Amino acid sequence: MDLDARLYREHWHLACHRNELPLTGDYLRLSTPLGELVVFNDGGELVAFDNLCPHRGARIYGGAAGNQPPTCRYHGWSFHGGRVTVPDAASFAGCDLSTARLNTLKMDWCGDFLFVAIAPRQALYDQLDETAGLLENIGFNIAGRVDLNAHDFDCYWAIAVENALEPYHIGMVHPDTLGTLDLQAGENVYHGRNSVWRAPLGNARVAKQLQSLRRQFAIDFAYDGYMSIYLYPFTMISSTYGYSYSLQHFLPAAQGAETTHFSSRLLAAHATGPRAAQLLAPLFASTADINRKVFDEDHQVCRLVPKSSWSPEPLAYAAATEEKIVHFRQSCRDWLAER
Repeated sequence: MDLDARLYREHWHLACHRNELPLTGDYLRLSTPLGELVVFNDGGELVAFDNLCPHRGARIYGGAAGNQPPTCRYHGWSFHGGRVTVPDAASFAGCDLSTARLNTLKMDWCGDFLFVAIAPRQALYDQLDETAGLLENIGFNIAGRVDLNAHDFDCYWAIAVENALEPYHIGMVHPDTLGTLDLQAGENVYHGRNSVWRAPLGNARVAKQLQSLRRQFAIDFAYDGYMSIYLYPFTMISSTYGYSYSLQHFLPAAQGAETTHFSSRLLAAHATGPRAAQLLAPLFASTADINRKVFDEDHQVCRLVPKSSWSPEPLAYAAATEEKIVHFRQSCRDWLAER
């Protein structure tokens, strides 16, 4: 099994927030180096599986997200209440249909965030280290998803992750988007292989505008600035003032291809009420639009870097603003050495 598949197989991965899938039939689909991952709401219980029908292996879900009964369109096999239902079951004489089940993944919760895994090396909270408490606080303040942006990056996943980890490129690549916040040096904190960057906003006008919106939100946890959380190996969560959180995945394609299955979902914090939610709708729409532009700018620059340019070895020339890349590559080397 190649490195990317092993990283996916042997780690816990943040799949979704509980409030992204509130209704029976709500689902989310992600592409991974080992096939597809789907999480769906089965009568109030979330189920994570490989998106394949146990009958003949047809895909059950096709979109990135939506609401659809977990029924195979090939022969009508379906899943409800934890059980597979087979049409015309009497025609399967000699088959033990009681053994038919979805190929589910392990699941565990950190607050309201659902994590999934195949064969993790560690327990979830051991892998998360002290970021677990941060995720719990964030999760309790999220009301639901307001945007989903999913497409492939034309680059190797580690190149996309390293781009997301360092602010060195912001002035060059994002002058009219993320760069307008004028993020200050801030502070990096490391928790195992995970990291958190907190940076104050240097743009005082924007900071004042954002601060004035606080009374519209029913939140009890936030950082007054820009915060970026990296969950090793494939996930980022970023936020400005805790009003919304961009949950990003940089999942490898099969067999280490120069393709990254990228997705970003914008998760909104709780408003104080219906009137506040109405007032905040333009803010979330603007945030989603800016995020899409930022990630498109990231994609355009990441595609310039071939896979052959990356290795887990230390950077030959590392700027102070690239220290999280140094930590990321050390984490990769440490993980490989533990094998």
